[in-house]
Amino acid sequence: MAGDDDSYVYDEATGEWLPPGQAGAAAAPGPAEVRDSAGNVLADGDSVTLIKDLKVKGANQTLKQGTVIRSIRLTDDPEEIDCRHDTIKGLVLRTEFVRKR
Repeated sequence: MAGDDDSYVYDEATGEWLPPGQAGAAAAPGPAEVRDSAGNVLADGDSVTLIKDLKVKGANQTLKQGTVIRSIRLTDDPEEIDCRHDTIKGLVLRTEFVRKR
């Protein structure tokens, strides 16, 4: 019987001991909400505005405060978003530097 107790996993989110098959499902509650610098929830296709000047590495260019970025895409990381800009391809911005329009 002692071997059966070792197979249970403690789920910190619910505070319960669960069988290994159920622990993985309970531990992954779904995608995390992505929020901008003001705490607004972001979604794919939203437009955002830069809240400060940002130097873009590898492009020798600075994106100015107030620049509008349209049609963002969320990534696996809740702190980063994929963006498209006219002059910069493959732009990734941190959510702490943007505000939802």
